[in-house]
Amino acid sequence: MVTDGDAGASSAAEGGGGYGAGPQQAKKSNRQRLLRGLQRISSSPSLALSRPRASSSPYPKHGTLSCVSLASSSSPFGQPSVGSSYFSHISTTDGSAPTSVSGSSTPATPGCDDDESTLAIRKVKHLVTTSTVAALPVDIRKKTRVFNLWASMPYEIKIHVLSFLQPKELVRVSPVSRDFYKTCFDGQLWTCFNASEFYKEIPAESLSKIIIAAGPFIKDLNLRGCVQVEQGKLADVVVKACRNLINATLEGCRNFHRSSLHTLLKSNQQLANLNLTGLTAVTNVTCKIISQSCPHLETFNVSWCKHMDARGIKMVVEGCPRLTDLRAGEIKGFDNLDVAQAIFETNNLERLVLAGCTELNDAALKTMVHGVNPTIDILTDRPVVPPRKLRHLDLSRCSQLTTPGVKALGYNVPDLEGLQLSGITSLTDDALEPILRSTPRLTHLELEDLNHLTNRLLSEHLAKAPCAPILEHLSISSCGDLGDAGMVPVFRHCTNLRSVYMDNTPISDLTLTGAAAMVRERDTVHPLPQGSLPQVGLHMVVYDCTNVAWSGVLEVLSRNTGKIWPAIGASGTAGPPSEIITLKCFYGWQMTVDEHTKRVLRGDVASALRLERKWVDYMQANEEVGAGGAGGRRRRRRLRETQQVHANEEELAGAATGRRRARTAGCSMM
Repeated sequence: MVTDGDAGASSAAEGGGGYGAGPQQAKKSNRQRLLRGLQRISSSPSLALSRPRASSSPYPKHGTLSCVSLASSSSPFGQPSVGSSYFSHISTTDGSAPTSVSGSSTPATPGCDDDESTLAIRKVKHLVTTSTVAALPVDIRKKTRVFNLWASMPYEIKIHVLSFLQPKELVRVSPVSRDFYKTCFDGQLWTCFNASEFYKEIPAESLSKIIIAAGPFIKDLNLRGCVQVEQGKLADVVVKACRNLINATLEGCRNFHRSSLHTLLKSNQQLANLNLTGLTAVTNVTCKIISQSCPHLETFNVSWCKHMDARGIKMVVEGCPRLTDLRAGEIKGFDNLDVAQAIFETNNLERLVLAGCTELNDAALKTMVHGVNPTIDILTDRPVVPPRKLRHLDLSRCSQLTTPGVKALGYNVPDLEGLQLSGITSLTDDALEPILRSTPRLTHLELEDLNHLTNRLLSEHLAKAPCAPILEHLSISSCGDLGDAGMVPVFRHCTNLRSVYMDNTPISDLTLTGAAAMVRERDTVHPLPQGSLPQVGLHMVVYDCTNVAWSGVLEVLSRNTGKIWPAIGASGTAGPPSEIITLKCFYGWQMTVDEHTKRVLRGDVASALRLERKWVDYMQANEEVGAGGAGGRRRRRRLRETQQVHANEEELAGAATGRRRARTAGCSMM
């Protein structure tokens, strides 16, 4: 019979010691029992753990955790750790585990020794390493799809989205994918092909590829200045691909072969606008092909085509009844009366540019306007012919024209809006008087280098002409006899002027004052809205005018800052006007004028006024230095002080705008 005491003794003996072993031996027994239990748990395949190795782990392969150890440096049992922790022992990929702990000098045994050696790791067979990512169930997996927005988008929407990109951007995004490549080079995106904006940044191969892909869709083709056309066979590619052109610009393609050009013209019968400026391949034969193959032509530009003459123009005018815009600058043979008669009979031209046609004479011009042997009205002594439909006429540098020839335009061009007669040096007032009286829609008038014109033409005819209230642009540059007597009445009556060129004329400060008064008068009608910035209302060119002094320029600057503007604020300074005057004047003052204008345009009136005062001080001191008599040293000292103050002002302005001007010995703005 076993007593309770015997049972307790037996249990103690099984633990490795009797009652006499003491508390330390009991602790060892409990620890051994716990470790054996953990070993049995870790050896079970059903509890095998698997996890991916951390990104910072030095081991190259994944493994399976095979054992858990409680042994560490901070063990509650007070025992030092042997080797590394059991958490760091990872089995290899085939499921085997090391038989001993790294760093242990004692061989592994199934039990535990008295010297606290580590337990042997039991090998686990048929252990399969599982994936670290759990797969979705099959039913859910079938319902889940990767949604590709671009692939699922309708093709028409793709084209619309890509249509917002510029040509250079389309070429850049084309390599993204095959679908992008196919869509980016779709002809619908290239119906308007303007290579003049990016031809310097795109290789000839890409340009050819675009033209080949988009050729049937291209309606507007602009190869202006495109040097790639001169390389390889790009011209032939253009000819073969483009069959539906409506607008074509080949200006600057000097090496375009004649045969390629003729083929292009024959294959595009819907051409409405054709620009062949400067092409050496253009001849009278080319004009004949155009007259036969392009009946819908409306705009034709062959300026500076030196291998053709006015006979080609005659064929185009007769074969293209819809032609309204003809530009044939510097073309020879316009003294031919047959050509002039053909232009008269069509009477469809709204724009005629014959600038530089030195062979055009009075007889040919009269024939273009009156025809041959017109009927003369005995009351008015004018030819009875239908009025011309011309709206813009450019006869600049037609040196053989004289007053009788230009006078024939009077009362025969009622719709004229722009007239350029610059360089016809023999013209007088008599040539322009009937034109000004009979052109109520005239807005642009250029009369440069006409030394026989007088102030009477401006004061009595232009200022009182029907077109005076709507005249916008006037150029009288290098007209030596036109001055204040003519221009002051013009500024008083032509209140809609936007640009006036008066360089190299005898005008003075009085004309600038009249211009400032005219713009001020416009401000009373259209005041500046609250919170808005002023805009440029008038541009004047007055350089090389010996009678214009700095006081006249100051009058314009003061007008721009609103010094004498009637709307005075509470602070006592005037607000800026709604329109200002930009001025191109003597080069020594130009930098100051430009800086003053920039400050006014950005609304910094106080800074503009400060610059204006400093410039006045500088100019006055400069004049005093130039004056003779006593006090020269004092005046020079005052000039140096003024220059220093002006330099400081400009340095502050430069710091405010993020830049600094370099100082020089003179005025920094001069």
